[in-house]
Amino acid sequence: MFHKEGFKIIINTFLLCAVLALLAEYRIENLWIQKAVQVVSVVLLILVLQFFRNPKRRTVLNENHIISPVDGKVVVIEEVFEKEFFKDKRLQVSIFMSPLNVHVTRYAISGSVVFSKYHPGKYLVAWHPKSSELNERTTVVLENNTVGKILYRQIAGAVARRIVNYAKVGDKVVQGTDAGFIKFGSRVDLFLPIGTKVNVEIDQIVKGGKDCIAAI
Repeated sequence: MFHKEGFKIIINTFLLCAVLALLAEYRIENLWIQKAVQVVSVVLLILVLQFFRNPKRRTVLNENHIISPVDGKVVVIEEVFEKEFFKDKRLQVSIFMSPLNVHVTRYAISGSVVFSKYHPGKYLVAWHPKSSELNERTTVVLENNTVGKILYRQIAGAVARRIVNYAKVGDKVVQGTDAGFIKFGSRVDLFLPIGTKVNVEIDQIVKGGKDCIAAI
């Protein structure tokens, strides 16, 4: 299953690879060069297909759990001052996604969308300390009666060039369902209430829609 955000790119890549393979077959006489071009075309198509894969995951709904919004590696767990929405101290948990990860963003909790904003910006590498403030990004705040308010931020990386955000203020959302997509490499920051019990560690690999990041 592939994500709808990738359909156009997948079709265009398939057509490009097919044209390259046919041109190599009928226009290149050197067998080694011919086969090299065809192999590169197939590899390119496979890479695009794997990037836009969208595995269907069954999320076990739990109003006390904040689940991982994305696949990737936990790179930050620390108390910080969140200055865009809360304007106070929050517990930040950041997850870095390599180009090989699934890049679907999923809702970490069920509830209502109370804030959603897009910020244009730079394209620093996603693990850069300032990427959360300077890169292209979206900020979304979700709220329910159990957890209260949590904020997640989709951040574009050095390769990413488009963030897709489905969250609109007033939406009622369900934990684990699609919240958006980040094309070609990125990171997501979660900002949780101080004192939240974190269930992950630095460098831990997590799966979006499945693994519990923290519990209330």
